Amino acid sequence: MNGGIFSDYKIFAGNAHRDLAEEIASIMGKPLAKSNVNCFSDGEIRVDLYEMVRGLDCYIVQPTCDPVNNNLMELLIMIDAMKRASAGRINAVIPYYGYARQDRKAKARDPITAKLVADLIVAAGADRVVTMDLHAAQIQGYFNIPVDHLHGMMVLVKYIKQKQLEDLVIVSPDHGSVVRARNMAQPLDCPIAIVDKRRDKPNQSEVMNVIGSIEGKTAILVDDIIDTAGSITNAANALMERGAKDVYACVTHPVLSGQAIERIENSVIKELVVLNTIPVPKEKRPDKIKMLSVAPLFAEAMLRIFSNDSISKLFDDK
Repeated sequence: MNGGIFSDYKIFAGNAHRDLAEEIASIMGKPLAKSNVNCFSDGEIRVDLYEMVRGLDCYIVQPTCDPVNNNLMELLIMIDAMKRASAGRINAVIPYYGYARQDRKAKARDPITAKLVADLIVAAGADRVVTMDLHAAQIQGYFNIPVDHLHGMMVLVKYIKQKQLEDLVIVSPDHGSVVRARNMAQPLDCPIAIVDKRRDKPNQSEVMNVIGSIEGKTAILVDDIIDTAGSITNAANALMERGAKDVYACVTHPVLSGQAIERIENSVIKELVVLNTIPVPKEKRPDKIKMLSVAPLFAEAMLRIFSNDSISKLFDDK
């Protein structure tokens, strides 16, 4: 990995989330560097960099969201292009890390695709990864390069504080999100509860029980990913059936596939708060969905990386 202080930096973007990349660049006071990512007629991805990168600190903003495989290949090819153009340091800025849910062998003959993707990014030539709210924090260990893991929770907590909701309880929709729920409950100074559910197969779950006191309280479900919205809407129904006053939901990554929007609109969830780590078109944003921007957080982190300042201080100061 290349180190030291760099004289300048440039910000590039693939096609995954250009709006977010432009917002980050604007906050950092720079235009996006000129590049073009398109396809040959047979679908092969072609990358053209129209600016010099030799010896510079380069940032590629590219969440690996839907279409996951295309966006991942765009990222890998952009990294390769910069490596072959003698970039000083290549930083892969991945607000949403696709394939993160395949982080372990849950049953015999399962792949660990999150590790495979990490290997591909390192092999392509990245020197650093900047990401947010990984599905499992230990995915950082899949990389043999530095990983800066940003916390979207601070953006969500700030918004909830502004709403001045009373009698809060933070609810984990499953056992896997308990730490996330605790991290949100601490700055809000409120208790947590846990939804005990059984998942028979991907994207399908059944609520078994609710652990903790929720009767008469405003419940806030917290998770990292909302995909088909089946789990979170089932959990919200269970909370209301057990006496919750209102149910809100806070989620970092709005994957929103399949019947997600229909389920959210028909659910008891009063408001779903998400972050813009993934682009969500306007037709997928009913009144119930509130989207907050992570651009200021990523911009500040990228500036700190460029100047070799502490990233952890970014969270200590908030």
